[in-house]
Amino acid sequence: MNPNDRQRNDRFPQSPARRRLFTAAAAVTGSLAAWPTLTLAGAAGPGTNRLVLVILRGGLDGLGAAPAIGDPDFAAARGPLGQFAAPPLRVDPTFALHPSLVELHAMVGQREAAIVHAVGLPYRERSHFDAQQVLESGGTRPYELSTGWLGRALVASGSKGLALNTTVPLVLRGRADVDTWAPSVLPDPSADLVARLERMYAGDPALATALERARQLRADSPMATQDAAPAGMAASGPRPGAFVTLSRRAAEFLAQANGPQAAVLEIGGWDTHANQTNPNGPLAAGLRQLDLGLAALRAGLAADGAWQRTAVVVVSEFGREVAVNGTLGTDHGTGGVAFLLGGAVQGGRVVADWPGLAKGQRYEGRDLRITTDLRAVLKGVLGDHLKIASRSLDAEVFPDSAKVRPLQLLRG
Repeated sequence: MNPNDRQRNDRFPQSPARRRLFTAAAAVTGSLAAWPTLTLAGAAGPGTNRLVLVILRGGLDGLGAAPAIGDPDFAAARGPLGQFAAPPLRVDPTFALHPSLVELHAMVGQREAAIVHAVGLPYRERSHFDAQQVLESGGTRPYELSTGWLGRALVASGSKGLALNTTVPLVLRGRADVDTWAPSVLPDPSADLVARLERMYAGDPALATALERARQLRADSPMATQDAAPAGMAASGPRPGAFVTLSRRAAEFLAQANGPQAAVLEIGGWDTHANQTNPNGPLAAGLRQLDLGLAALRAGLAADGAWQRTAVVVVSEFGREVAVNGTLGTDHGTGGVAFLLGGAVQGGRVVADWPGLAKGQRYEGRDLRITTDLRAVLKGVLGDHLKIASRSLDAEVFPDSAKVRPLQLLRG
C-alpha cells in the first residue's frame, strides 16, 4: 500500500455505515441514469436525419453472411462453408443472404437495405486490435489517430452522439458531446437514500450536478421501463442476447424530437474460427441476433416516423479467409461485407466491384480482395445524410482521404 494512501485513510476513516452509503451512492446514480429517455444538450432537433453505426466485433465472414452463390468458383472455394441448412435468401443472380437474415432480406426487397461487398479498410493485416483501432479512428494505420471519425464528424455537424454501452467507444471519442446508456440490473433507489445523497453531495458541485442530471433523466422518461441486463450482458459491451434490447432503446432515443443525431451499437462473437457450418453455431446464432436487432430498430423508428430520416451502417473490422480451416471455421482475412439500411437508403441492390473467388483472384491467395474502401461508404453517408462538407470529410473526419471518393448510397 502507498504510505500516502494509508495516511489519507487514517485521517478519514470510513465506518461500515459510511462505506455502505458510498456504495449506495454509486448504485443510485447508475440506477437513475439507466432510463431510456435522454434530454440532450446540443441535440439534433426535430426533423433532423439520424445515423446508427453497428460495429460487429470479431471479424464477420462476409461470404457467410452474404454468399456469392452465383460466382462460378463459390462452391469449390468455400467447400462445406458453401452448404447451408436452408436455401440462402437470393438477392440477385450473384448474391444472397444467409438464411438467418430474414428481416434484412425483407428490407432489401422493400428497397430499404443495400449490401456493399468486397469492402474493407486500408489496413491489410489480421490483428483484431489494430483493425478495430483503424475502423474506429478513421485512419490508415493503427494508433496514428486517438479520436474517432464519428466523433469528429459530430463536431463538424454540431450534433450529439449516444453510445449504447457502458463506455464511449473510440469511434465517438473526441470533442463531440456524447452520452452513454446501458441496461441496469440495479433496483430503484428509495426516496430516503436519494435525500441522503442530496445532503451528502450538497457541498460538491460535480457530484450534485451528476445526481440532479440522473434524477432529471428519470423524471423525463415517458416509460417506466424495468429492463434488466439480458443474460450474457457484461461490462465490456453487449453479448448476443443484449442486442435486441439495445436496438429498441436506440430507437427510443433517436425517435425523440430532440434526440441524438447518431448512435453506436456493437455486438461481438464474430471470430468464428470453429463450428461455423453448424446451423445453431456461432455464425448462424449471431446473424439471427443481428437480424432481430435490426428489425427492432426499424420497428421502433418507423412507429415515430423517424425511419425515413435514418441510415444504419453495419460494419466489421475485417472479413475472413475464403477457404474453410481444419475446424470447420474461418481464419482472419481482409475483404468483407457491409450493410446499409434505413428509409434514407437507396436499397434493393448489391454494390460491388466483384473480384471473384478463384484462388488467383484472392488477396494473398487467401482472402476476398478489397475493391471498395470502407471510407467511401462512410463518407457518402456522412456527406449526404449529415451534410458534412467534403473538405471536412477529406481533411478532418478521414484525414488525407481526398482520393477516396464517396459512394452515393442514399436516396436523392
